[in-house]
Amino acid sequence: MHPSTLLQLALMGLFVASIPLTMVWLSADANKYRKLVWVMAFLTFDLIVFGGFTRLTDSGLGCPDWPGCYGAANPFIAHEQIAAAEALMPTGPVTKVKAWIEMIHRYLAMGIGVLIMALMFQSVRQWRKTHQQAFAPALPVALFLFVCVQGAFGAWTVTLKLQPVIVTIHLLLGMGLLAMLVWLGGREDYLLHPPAPSRDLAGLRALRTLALLAAIVVVLQIALGGWVSTNYATLACDEFPLCDGKFIPEMDFEHGFTLWRELGKTAAGHYLQFSALVAIHWVHRNFAMIVALVLGLAAWRAARQPALRKTAKLIAAVLLAQLFTGIATVFFDFPLAIAVLHNAGAALLVLLVTMLNYKVKHLLDVSQRTPANADLPANSYR
Repeated sequence: MHPSTLLQLALMGLFVASIPLTMVWLSADANKYRKLVWVMAFLTFDLIVFGGFTRLTDSGLGCPDWPGCYGAANPFIAHEQIAAAEALMPTGPVTKVKAWIEMIHRYLAMGIGVLIMALMFQSVRQWRKTHQQAFAPALPVALFLFVCVQGAFGAWTVTLKLQPVIVTIHLLLGMGLLAMLVWLGGREDYLLHPPAPSRDLAGLRALRTLALLAAIVVVLQIALGGWVSTNYATLACDEFPLCDGKFIPEMDFEHGFTLWRELGKTAAGHYLQFSALVAIHWVHRNFAMIVALVLGLAAWRAARQPALRKTAKLIAAVLLAQLFTGIATVFFDFPLAIAVLHNAGAALLVLLVTMLNYKVKHLLDVSQRTPANADLPANSYR
């Protein structure tokens, strides 16, 4: 790729990042570092949702090279190449609309990358000056390294032609980036407004284990959901709760869950049979019951702690909405809006479960360090 194209892409990333940076700088909030963290978390959530839209509209190869589009910085410049590809395959992966969807997704990703670098530089600079815990640079540096890995998988998603395991890992890394930003935002919030301790240490310890289990099952379910989406297995079962008229239909787990293979192919290069797609869909659908059980129990236990009640209610509400949109996707034959909402619900669950884990961990730490804890009324908080 020509150096001028790379320069144009870099300038686009700086331009996208300059908008939220300016908003944070001009805001009345005195703690601009904390505000920047939460703005980045919000934008990362948006990027994940738009990434789901990109995948669901089959726009992942709208520009079949990386990081530009046919070697250009934007689809306007690559108009002739895109028009030629669209003329050859009018319903194929390359169209003008799909090219713009893909490049907008990349521009947003580049902007977030620039924001993460700005956050890292600011944290290191402030840490050297003040040594305040709020600016501890370990997590911002980890975020920078993490986003570099995420960028590499974004490139491989295109260059390896949407290989399912690469696309699924790319999705999981995006969710991981969101979780890290929420964790950092939770740290900034709790340093600014520390919670009062509780004497219910046994309840908090049990809830911490349950919250960790909730995080694990959510990650597994997102991986399974990503595997469904990247293998185009969403409508492999077009009824609910049955699949092909049976509770346990004919399924090919061996080929369905072979990780390293081309899209639509087996590891040996043969076309993937429909029974493999059924297996992929069926596992994701049924694992949702485990997720509902674990998250429902975690939300119920968290609601018994006054400081966690709001988070618990949000988890319960998003969980119900997620179950509804998952079923509706099947009933309504995969409407795009519902499918995008289902992806957004998964990202919201990551955000809320991460928040729950941070709050429980911090609240438990504060309670264990408080000598007067025994004199507090049960579940007492400021």
